[in-house]
Amino acid sequence: MYIILGKYSSLNDYMLRFVCRCKRSIFLFLSKNQMPDSNIILLFAHKIKQERLKRGLSQEEFAELTGFHRTYIGMIERGERNITLTNVEKFANALNLQMKTLFDFDATE
Repeated sequence: MYIILGKYSSLNDYMLRFVCRCKRSIFLFLSKNQMPDSNIILLFAHKIKQERLKRGLSQEEFAELTGFHRTYIGMIERGERNITLTNVEKFANALNLQMKTLFDFDATE
């Protein structure tokens, strides 16, 4: 998988494009003030969603396992929230993973 960051239509908009090996793309549009300080937030967001889907969990089911609201899960998966380490631990426990696995962005899908 690779990520492309580029300008989109206006001066203040950015587009992120996630492309997997099967050539499917996911587009994420952000205005300049929504851009995270680092791509790590978006990499982490993708990893959480990837691990959740790998287990066949809906956002609602995952929210129940973590103790968070479904909308918070969605915000994390879209890279709209900067999650704390305490919450990363809760996510890892709900997914039966070690915390370090959630930061392994080079792992094969």
